[in-house]
Amino acid sequence: MKLTLGFSPCPNDTFIFDALVNGGIACGDLQFEPVLEDVQTLNEWAESGKLDITKLSFPALFRNSGEYRLLTTGAALGKGVGPLLIAKSLVDLPSVEHCRVAIPGEQTTANFLLHHAFPKVGERVPMLFSEIEDAVLSGRVDLGVIIHENRFTYQQRGLHKVADLGEVWELHNGAAIPLGCIAIRRSLGEEVAKQVEAAIRQSQIESFQHYPAISPYVRQHAQAMDESVMRQHIELYVNEFTMDLGEEGKKAIDTFARIYTENLGAPAPRLWE
Repeated sequence: MKLTLGFSPCPNDTFIFDALVNGGIACGDLQFEPVLEDVQTLNEWAESGKLDITKLSFPALFRNSGEYRLLTTGAALGKGVGPLLIAKSLVDLPSVEHCRVAIPGEQTTANFLLHHAFPKVGERVPMLFSEIEDAVLSGRVDLGVIIHENRFTYQQRGLHKVADLGEVWELHNGAAIPLGCIAIRRSLGEEVAKQVEAAIRQSQIESFQHYPAISPYVRQHAQAMDESVMRQHIELYVNEFTMDLGEEGKKAIDTFARIYTENLGAPAPRLWE
């Protein structure tokens, strides 16, 4: 069976799926066709069920939980992993709601965490996550919500942290931050879902056996990123929850889902069925 598999070109995702898509592990009768895209593109594609298996921001999973079911492996979830709100010069927190803020997509966890911390922000400008630093530096926007490797590089470009949106979440809710997950089409059935979960776990094990070496596949898609930044990225976002959500991870997702639905008046998602 050939399955389309969508994930981002960021080091944490390419690290997780390297062995899976490059013949490093046995996958039985399953074959995977990788599709690498920005997570907001993957979020948008989920609306039409374009891919069989896909990385999604949790708000996108909630919106499409009738079509896709959550896998218990491959997630980006933890403490101290949240997006940062940055600016060219320091901004008083009460002024944030009056600012023009770049976000890495409307359906991203980052956008919801901005809403959670600063619910009165009126002007949000969706753009590709990798363009946000430049937009702030050029003055096209006042502030930007940064994710992925930009967490490790923004200071080198003279930018300043206004708020750690993940830290705000953790202080308010006492739970880890669910950033992104891997989901599979419900129509593929329980048995295929279990096979895919097992393959993703084995792929992670294979990658960790060679770490801290950075594979050509990870380097290829990280482009000009320094290897030390790649390792920081992997070590932050690929953690014990990535191998298996466990009870703590599931509790964090339940907390996020509850607050998400309460804040936005959205229907409760199907998560554990």
